[in-house]
Amino acid sequence: MLRFMNTLGKCLEDFVPIAPPRVGLYTCGPTVYDHAHIGNFRTYVFEDLLRRYLEFRGYDVHHVMNITDVEDKTIARANAEGIPLHELTARYVEAFFEDIDALGILRAHQYPRATEHIPEMVEQIEKLIANGHAYAQDGSVFFRISTFPGYGRLSGMDMDGIQPGARVDCDEYEKEDVRDFALWKAPKTGEPVWQTRLGPGRPGWHIECSSMSMKYLGASFDIHTGGVDNIFPHHENEIAQAEGCTGAPFVRYWLHSEHLLVNQEKMSKSKQNFYTLRDLLARGYPARALRYALISVHYRKPLNLTMDALDAAAAAVERLADFHRRIVELPATAAAAAAGSNRVVDAVRQTEQDVTEALDEDLGVSTALGAVFDFVREMNRILDESGVSTEDRATVLGLWRKLDDIFGVFQPPVEELSSELLGLVRQREAARRDRRWKDADALRDTLLDAGVVLEDTPAGTRWKRRRAATTT
Repeated sequence: MLRFMNTLGKCLEDFVPIAPPRVGLYTCGPTVYDHAHIGNFRTYVFEDLLRRYLEFRGYDVHHVMNITDVEDKTIARANAEGIPLHELTARYVEAFFEDIDALGILRAHQYPRATEHIPEMVEQIEKLIANGHAYAQDGSVFFRISTFPGYGRLSGMDMDGIQPGARVDCDEYEKEDVRDFALWKAPKTGEPVWQTRLGPGRPGWHIECSSMSMKYLGASFDIHTGGVDNIFPHHENEIAQAEGCTGAPFVRYWLHSEHLLVNQEKMSKSKQNFYTLRDLLARGYPARALRYALISVHYRKPLNLTMDALDAAAAAVERLADFHRRIVELPATAAAAAAGSNRVVDAVRQTEQDVTEALDEDLGVSTALGAVFDFVREMNRILDESGVSTEDRATVLGLWRKLDDIFGVFQPPVEELSSELLGLVRQREAARRDRRWKDADALRDTLLDAGVVLEDTPAGTRWKRRRAATTT
């Protein structure tokens, strides 16, 4: 039985969707004022693993991820650069999609943008006013949290001693600052303005997710995710807005990923440990290694990112790629069919069972990956002892495809060489056949200088790209 740690109840709960096999999944997306940093991608990769595993388990997932293209930070950045808001956000929306594609993150089914859903937000705010949960003040509209008894149950925030009527008009505030929050903001100089039934102004950040999630997934849906920093105030406010509007339970399961640290410290530009995905790719780390590093620690545990950890992740994905190449390229033999088949079938069956049991328990990824590497060791022993049959190869590759569907790191990308480098590979193969060892060694060195590593195997010479050296 699939179980998740539900932030709302603070305990492991069996996963029972509202209308199986359909699962409504909403994930908090980027605020597009800059490149997303690697901590953001820790959350996005966890959410991708969640979706992939739900689909592996037979659920029909409908995935919605918002794009926040109007709030305090986007406006401030556009003003600082002296460009229209839409020009700034378009730049970083494009960058975001490039980054998630590089990491193998599946595209959501819908990416609603806040600026395209102002009418839905206005309608929801009007309902909150009519229901007595919101009030207008000086051209803005605020949610009155004293009217919503359930406020604080997601975050565990102590609501005693709240000063009634105190207001917060910014999109971000400290966790201890529990006050009425802005749903609609009166016009300010230098900010975009929409003319609506509420009057001129723009939406607050929190109302955006409530309106867009309910538009595409309904008043009640299955799973809402984000980082732990979203729990309060953002997700707490989402619940108040949604349930204050509809009277129905908003989300069944809330899942939150823990922070990513760099060398045991919070990322900070002042500490020079602030990385975007592009920074790490420029250091020579393959995208698959970065994905592996981000996915390899359980989502509810802090992830400490170090260059040593990234080197280990790169080595791990290379080991997986080497095994995949070996099982693909090793010639099948008739003797292997008799010697290895039962052991291979048993190993494949046991590995799939172990991975499923681990991931069923709140995405126990460390245990699942441990089972995979146990399988690789066992299979390498079998291949050493008896080779591989055509049937066994197909069985192993079938498992490998399933694992890649879940984790997204098992199928190595298709690599290509220029015709010039391929020519050098062939020249070296000819030199080895002719026993011109000095020429073969010189050609190997030339290819190595070009970033191509050669490996001579019983099935012939194979090549792979060498990872660029990292810099500190």
